[in-house]
Amino acid sequence: MTRKKIIETKGAPAPVGPYSQAVESQGFLFCSGQIAIDPATNQVLQGSVPEQAERVMRNIQAVLNEAGLDFGNVVKTTIYLTNMDDFAAVNEVYGRYFPAQPPARSTVAVAGLPKGVQVEIEVLAMRA
Repeated sequence: MTRKKIIETKGAPAPVGPYSQAVESQGFLFCSGQIAIDPATNQVLQGSVPEQAERVMRNIQAVLNEAGLDFGNVVKTTIYLTNMDDFAAVNEVYGRYFPAQPPARSTVAVAGLPKGVQVEIEVLAMRA
């Protein structure tokens, strides 16, 4: 049986459903998708798409840090957008967190996201 470790931090929003912020197993960290919820208030950030993307990336950073990792450990990401016209704006924010050797990535247009946000990002990280 594969062992797993649940990662939980107050630095990222509490899950809005029956899932963990992240699960570590066999050297991999599987992070659930993060949306623009401020962990201090547990409220959705009602800002622009770049502001939402920045909050999402800070939430991801908190989860990674709780596991003793950082963005350099991320090997794959998936970005979900409700409007593909926001691709460039999200890309600009995202790119600041991966200035060199960025991970593999997919970007998917979706009909909607939880709590009416415009961007959700999930990451897969690996211990070096």
